[in-house]
Amino acid sequence: MHFDTIAAISTPMGEGAIAIVRLSGDEAVQIADRIFRSPSGKRLKEEQSHTIHYGHLIDPTTAETVEEVMVSLMKAPKTFTREDVIEINCHGGIVAVTRVLQLVLKQGARLAEPGEFSKRAFLNGRIDLSQAEAVMDLIRAKTDRAMDVALNQMEGKLSQLIGTLRQALIETLAQVEVNIDYPEYDDVEEMTIPLMIEKSTWVMNEIDKLLKTSSQGKILREGLSTVIIGRPNVGKSSLLNSIIQENKAIVTDIAGTTRDIIEEYVNVRGVPLRLIDTAGIRETEDIVERIGVERSRKVLKEADLILLVLNSSEELSIEDERLFEVVSGMDTIFVINKTDLPQKIDMQKVMEHAGTGKVVTTSLLKDEGVDELEEAIAGLFFEGNLESGDFTYVSNARHIALLHNARATIEDALAAAEAGVPVDMIQIDVTRTWEILGEIIGDTVQDGLINELFSQFCLGK
Repeated sequence: MHFDTIAAISTPMGEGAIAIVRLSGDEAVQIADRIFRSPSGKRLKEEQSHTIHYGHLIDPTTAETVEEVMVSLMKAPKTFTREDVIEINCHGGIVAVTRVLQLVLKQGARLAEPGEFSKRAFLNGRIDLSQAEAVMDLIRAKTDRAMDVALNQMEGKLSQLIGTLRQALIETLAQVEVNIDYPEYDDVEEMTIPLMIEKSTWVMNEIDKLLKTSSQGKILREGLSTVIIGRPNVGKSSLLNSIIQENKAIVTDIAGTTRDIIEEYVNVRGVPLRLIDTAGIRETEDIVERIGVERSRKVLKEADLILLVLNSSEELSIEDERLFEVVSGMDTIFVINKTDLPQKIDMQKVMEHAGTGKVVTTSLLKDEGVDELEEAIAGLFFEGNLESGDFTYVSNARHIALLHNARATIEDALAAAEAGVPVDMIQIDVTRTWEILGEIIGDTVQDGLINELFSQFCLGK
């Protein structure tokens, strides 16, 4: 498969020690040769692959020196895109790297679209679609665990599991076809209903195993939406500041200070939290505060985890009782704050409302209890099941949806087999399951979806 030569800046824009302009395509080396001059006078096309060369970039139209550079030369097919790849390492800085890119484009390269390098790697068979998506997961990883999950997916561990399932299905379908097309051959193993049930059950169980990891995997990939709630002035903003170790929220002793939603990403014991501090939920006549309260109620409905903050030095109020009702049935950790003051809260009543939920006591003023809270958060969602050496987790929302669809179709096949439906009818659902699983790795996916997925990538990746 042949494409034109593309180029893009592959490092973040801004000041830095080094910036990289990447080229990929059949004319990448020729374009670089037209503008690169090394002290030895050798052309890049004469050099060995996977080598790096010092020199200068020269504008052929003016013969002026544009930049002092190091040029990495990687010849097809042993490159990320399986095309000739040139990476020009220049000085960091918006002006320097932009001049290099403009020079490359003037020599015939085309500005790459977002994700086009990874797209070419996929189209040229270097990686499958799930591995390509893992590239962006790796870039966006917010914890070490999330990075390990992305690395394993990029190395093809999910692809191998999906491939094994598809192979089992295609072998089953092949036997069905043989029996339909050549029923006269007695030595061909008959595809019996019991065998169809056995294969379908095995595939369904394996899909179930993958789906069991999906909630944890999605948390690692996207972050756990964690909402801090409580009536005004119980210490919600202080809790946010304690967890992120930064004075991001305004902390005062005036009730109703937080008027809007404050959102932060933070790594808590390997769990990426999308931490949201809300306006205190209460009845209020203040128009601005009322808008904040309504926004608080909205994010509450979308939360994965609730941190309900209560004031240890005050008796439970009607507003507290309402919050107990609001969080009923949700994953909630009850944070009893201000334990440095005389206790007035009815802890027995709190424990009754908490049920099996976690209860943690804190004195945020004295920075006490935050470690116990972080431990409770990690324990609630991983419970020791996330082993450091086993990171075959499904984390991508698209993959999760497809696995649910595949499970539904193989379940239909299994139900039909158990009901005694003819085997040639059952194979329709089995074939559909095979196709759906193929969409995860890109074997049966449509071009429109491929373009949409790669358009979400970084420019230059």
